Amino acid sequence: MRRALRHTTAFALTLLAIEFLDELIFGAREAAWPLVRDDLGLTYVQVGVLLGVPSLFSSAVEPFIGILGDVWRRRALILGGGALFALALLLSGLSHHYLLLLGSFVLMYPASGAFVTLSQATLMDLDSARHEQNMARWTLAGSLGDVLGPLALGGAVLVGLGWRGLYAVFAALALVGLAAAFRFVRPACGAAASVQRRLHAALREGLAGALRALGRRAVLRWLMLLQLGDMMMDILLGFLALYLVDVAAATPAQAGLAVLVRTVVGVVGDLMMLPLLERVPGLPYVRWSAAVQLGLFAAFLLAPAFPIKLVLLALLTLATSGWYAILQAQLYGALPGRSGTVMTVTNLFGLVGGLIPLGLGLVAERLSLTAAMWLLTLGPLALIVGLPRREQGPAE
Repeated sequence: MRRALRHTTAFALTLLAIEFLDELIFGAREAAWPLVRDDLGLTYVQVGVLLGVPSLFSSAVEPFIGILGDVWRRRALILGGGALFALALLLSGLSHHYLLLLGSFVLMYPASGAFVTLSQATLMDLDSARHEQNMARWTLAGSLGDVLGPLALGGAVLVGLGWRGLYAVFAALALVGLAAAFRFVRPACGAAASVQRRLHAALREGLAGALRALGRRAVLRWLMLLQLGDMMMDILLGFLALYLVDVAAATPAQAGLAVLVRTVVGVVGDLMMLPLLERVPGLPYVRWSAAVQLGLFAAFLLAPAFPIKLVLLALLTLATSGWYAILQAQLYGALPGRSGTVMTVTNLFGLVGGLIPLGLGLVAERLSLTAAMWLLTLGPLALIVGLPRREQGPAE
């Protein structure tokens, strides 16, 4: 019993470490956008393409990865994704042209889906009765990575590595994560009875199940709310540094500080969510915090001074704590025992969500970045209107 418990704990920690690494890279990238933009001479549209096109491509590829994660060799998918993830990071570090950077991102996104998202699905399979709590732990691991990402970028710039050298370091860390996954990720992560099926039959069966899941109202609700809620999370973070430098007249150092404050406060919020979710129902919390978010974000955009914006940004971050964990847990609960299918339907629906950063980039280029930022208020408005008034079971 003790040996089994130690193995399960090591298994869960390995999965959480993979998420930590992914968000460490993401946090550094978001803080590095002004450096990347200046180095490669990017326009707002090109930044929107770098944020949106890889997501669209990944949304077209990852559904098949998710299907195979349920009906084929999930371990092989996780390990193969880890290897490609490390390669994509190395290519990003070698990029001296916009198109090469775009190509590395196009490879990185689906590789992350196999390596990271299937690890999340596997963590959800460990205890189906505690999806919200395990998602909160997953989110906390990611938030810790977000905090260290901008710090890693600052350290890399300080020692002369720059953002390119940092990506090479990240590639080496990804190989370490791959080695840990090789040791701990169990061979039979997918459905054991399906391993011997012919690949095309497994894909056909899994895709049919995913399409049936997309036809369910509850599944569509959570998919839509996840995409719209992300407007005040990752999408806001993607444009935050550029907004502060180009609109709020902040320096690149101040923009990096703002990203750091957001990620540090995010860790505090995620830590608070662990005990809070044991006592407070998740859906009412998200609805009320979305209402608070609307007022805070308007005040953030209208605030005249950087210090005031920084304080409001910290409050904004606290208000979104738990959103992703709760909404994603509801999606897993709507498809019990089908964690790979959750990945599939998320990415099928992500074909629509991937247009959001591209659309915001176009608005910023044609109108202004300020106008694009105001459009982000559609996220909390959707949560206020779209969340159900009570907890629902899978049948509903």
